[in-house]
Amino acid sequence: MTSNNKKKNLNNMRLVVFFSLSVLLAACGGSKEQQAGDANTAQDTVPVFLLEQDTLKKMVELPAELVPYENAELFAKVQGFVKEMKVDLGDHVRKGQLLAIIEAPEINSRFAESEAALQSAKAKWTAGKDIYERLYRASQAKTPGIVAPVDLERSRSQMMADSATYAAAEKQSQAYKAVSGYLYIKSPFDGVITARKADPGALVGTNAMLLTVQNNRILRLRAAVPEMYISAATTSKNMAFRVDAYPTQQFKAALTRKSETIDPVTRTELWEFQVDNSSHELKAGGFAYVKIEITRIHPSYIVPASAIATTQEKKFIIRLRDGHLEWIDVRQGIINDKGVELFGDLQKDDTLLLKATDERKPGTSVYGKLVQTSFPAVR
Repeated sequence: MTSNNKKKNLNNMRLVVFFSLSVLLAACGGSKEQQAGDANTAQDTVPVFLLEQDTLKKMVELPAELVPYENAELFAKVQGFVKEMKVDLGDHVRKGQLLAIIEAPEINSRFAESEAALQSAKAKWTAGKDIYERLYRASQAKTPGIVAPVDLERSRSQMMADSATYAAAEKQSQAYKAVSGYLYIKSPFDGVITARKADPGALVGTNAMLLTVQNNRILRLRAAVPEMYISAATTSKNMAFRVDAYPTQQFKAALTRKSETIDPVTRTELWEFQVDNSSHELKAGGFAYVKIEITRIHPSYIVPASAIATTQEKKFIIRLRDGHLEWIDVRQGIINDKGVELFGDLQKDDTLLLKATDERKPGTSVYGKLVQTSFPAVR
């Protein structure tokens, strides 16, 4: 054998030995990893906690709207020309104050005619009544035959007809008087003029708005409260709210009324608060945020959000009992800084998985490791 052949055979032997050693080490390493994996599988532990009851409390801030306590859009009830506008935008007015005068000559003429017809009917009725009373007294005299019965009855019938004519004329005159009163636009309540839509000389009709009057001394604060908060919301009369116009101030509002019905579109109930705005700081139509305290009367089960598993079909928590897992269907309630309120087949001191997932199948055997009784706040 030549020296070259000896070197070649020696290199081949080194390659085989190295390869065999590498395979052996790899096999040994794989065996250790498998053993470690088997050990971990055999000691499968999950973090759990004990279910406790707590009184659910939460402060929610809901969007709200400020509206005037009273609001009236004043229209012209008859067609005519604006003769005079006595107020302008921003003026404060009193109830019954004259705001505008409309000129309609034909209405004044009809009213004058109705007054003349009324006086004529009244005079005719008065004369007929006087004649009937004279004949009646004469018929009651001791001398018979002075007044024929037929004449007395005719006089009485004429008096009754004149009386009906007079009553009709009086009603017609009152109607024209009321119509002529529409020419004078008066304030229905104390307030402020927030809109002016007409000027002197403008032709206005029954569909033309002249002015808008609002009572802003008292404001209504309206908030739509979600259905899930209604039963737990506080009944406190005074609640705080804020507005963007005064970011550093807190205002007070008194709860006065509720709509007592759920809006089928928004699933909310309308709550109304009353706000004293005698200082006129707040403006009607403004956006506000009202704070409402939510408190359950009875204790609730509150768990961290990670303890709830959600699938397309349901929500559930996983309970550990006798070393085996159970899926418990639950309904979610209100969320606060402690966690999520749950309703379902739950009992105090149930052992629940801290991190629930649908990969943990019911019946699986695991060991529970109690991590804490009071779980951290969930944000």
